[in-house]
Amino acid sequence: MTRFDAAEPAERRKLYVDAITAHRERNSAFCTFEVDESELEADAGSGAEDTTTDEATTDPGVPWIQFGDGTINLDCTDAELESVKSRLEAFPAFKIDDLHRPEEAEGVNVRISAKADPNRIAQFLDDVFLEVYELPSTVRVWVVEI
Repeated sequence: MTRFDAAEPAERRKLYVDAITAHRERNSAFCTFEVDESELEADAGSGAEDTTTDEATTDPGVPWIQFGDGTINLDCTDAELESVKSRLEAFPAFKIDDLHRPEEAEGVNVRISAKADPNRIAQFLDDVFLEVYELPSTVRVWVVEI
């Protein structure tokens, strides 16, 4: 693998496919994709009106997704979990295998069975970043671990 980030939709999907392929060829435990933190900071400082309610009081951190052994792993809020569930309607071969709500952290860890080809997995990963985490279509995603 020679590149580790991409910001255009088609290039991001190619990046996901390349990383999944490298992960499988190396027999690594998983590969991890993470949103470029500097882009999140730029969005936060854009001067947009703060619409935070009492229900959403903590910073969720930098969105990330892991893939390994046919499983997608991600953290999300309860509202994002509902969005994940709705995204799964377009991906009938994918299903939630496990939901874990750690006591020491807010949110939900979701494990999704993804027994599909790398292209279909890439479509789902990009959909999660854009629709579940509500990121712009130009978001830069990094492969941070293979």
